[in-house]
Amino acid sequence: MDPRRLLPILVGLTVLAVLGTAALVALRRSSVEPAPWPVAATGDGPRAVLAGWDSRRARAWADGDVEGLRDLYVPGSRTGRADVRMLTSYVDRGLTVQGLETQVLALAVVDVSTQVVDVRVTDRVSGAEAVDGRTVIPLPDDRPSTRRVVLRLVEGEWLVDEVRE
Repeated sequence: MDPRRLLPILVGLTVLAVLGTAALVALRRSSVEPAPWPVAATGDGPRAVLAGWDSRRARAWADGDVEGLRDLYVPGSRTGRADVRMLTSYVDRGLTVQGLETQVLALAVVDVSTQVVDVRVTDRVSGAEAVDGRTVIPLPDDRPSTRRVVLRLVEGEWLVDEVRE
């Protein structure tokens, strides 16, 4: 057989091998677990959504704004009811909580879409002080804990649905 006749066959086999390898790599990548969302990530994304929500929550606590805090949760959220009860107990005693800072130590994306951000987060609360206008009472720093937080986009705002241990 003339070797020149083998050239198109060899080229065809090479192209098929390259395409097959590319397809296998693509399949492998699509079946790999999603990597944890980088804690230092900035801009849009799960980390930014959670940070924005934490900031609004800290503002509500600092202002003693029970309704504002309630508005940060999906209606009917058990987590929201518990948070509102806690803030209400502070407000009823004439206290607000200043300096509430949530430190995110680790964050992994469980699910993310245009309507839902579901993350597993390890964080702790620190720097908070109960203030009554005259007295400042430093509150103990929280110990790191890991929870699953589900946020939903409702009328253009990210609201917490539930937080699970």
